[in-house]
Amino acid sequence: MAPKIHLYMTTGSCSLASHIALHESGLAFTTTDLDAHRGYPAKYLYLNPKGRVPILDLDGELITETPAVLSTISALVPEKRLLGSTVLEQARVQEWMAWLCGSVHGQAFGCVFRPARFVGEEKQMYDTVKAHGRQTVETCFASIDGKLKSKKNAVGDKFTVVDAYLYVFWRWGNLLKLGMQEEYPNYTRLVEEVMQRDSVKKAIASEDISFDGSIDM
Repeated sequence: MAPKIHLYMTTGSCSLASHIALHESGLAFTTTDLDAHRGYPAKYLYLNPKGRVPILDLDGELITETPAVLSTISALVPEKRLLGSTVLEQARVQEWMAWLCGSVHGQAFGCVFRPARFVGEEKQMYDTVKAHGRQTVETCFASIDGKLKSKKNAVGDKFTVVDAYLYVFWRWGNLLKLGMQEEYPNYTRLVEEVMQRDSVKKAIASEDISFDGSIDM
């Protein structure tokens, strides 16, 4: 029996990677937009007390945190090899996801989008935190661009969930007007390939957001 899958997400957020992965999987699923752009709605804390998306409902079990959600989706369709084709590739996928989740999202973009998480109500510090976050984003993006030199995909020679996850942050880079095409050509080259996939086109259309992220969120 096919699993019953429901994704709780927010348009243009980190949950876009999970949305893409679900389309990539070919499995039937439904979605609910929690619209958490300005903060996670209190009425949905029963789904995830941590107040974050994505949340994957798999046959009634709620799974949180992007690496866990992406790994779960991938495990449901092992033939797709969304976590890589070899043991080493699978390790690299997990390595990428841990860093993207913890450092790129949690620390770098966390400072930019959610400075209160770091300094509470000290609003006079917000601009300093945001500026530091932006610097960290640029440092992370330079590292990503270097890792992707002469590579079509982040891991191995086939699409993995890392490519979908990287796409999320590339879009956010455009939102911050970081000159993604000029400053990070290797990163942009990978994303241009990712955007050609039907799974990405379907997710973008469903969320009614732009491909490049420059005008949403």
